[in-house]
Amino acid sequence: MRWLVVMVSLMMGGCASVTDLEQTHETMDVKSGKSPRDYADCVKGKLAGSRDPLQEVARGEDLRLIVPQKLSATGGPAALVDIDKRGDGSAIKVHERLSNFPLRPGDVRDAATVCISGN
Repeated sequence: MRWLVVMVSLMMGGCASVTDLEQTHETMDVKSGKSPRDYADCVKGKLAGSRDPLQEVARGEDLRLIVPQKLSATGGPAALVDIDKRGDGSAIKVHERLSNFPLRPGDVRDAATVCISGN
């Protein structure tokens, strides 16, 4: 029981900011043949059923998706998905909160992976 309380406290406490997440090591660094817009739309669609709406920030032709936390009322970001235009496709970097915690929700990672080449 005590272990469960510690795990829940870790998952819900310690709200990370966008700046904090930018400083973490990427949990994913890949390339896709999709444009930044197509990739972002795919990720937003995949996460629509499990997360509140993602915040999208345009940076020229590049995009950043800020994924809200799933279980916290504080509303801090759970992940950043940076999508940079590269030739005919995109370079994608994902930074996740609790990236070293093996029991973190896998929906962000799954959506980011499926959207590389799938729909």
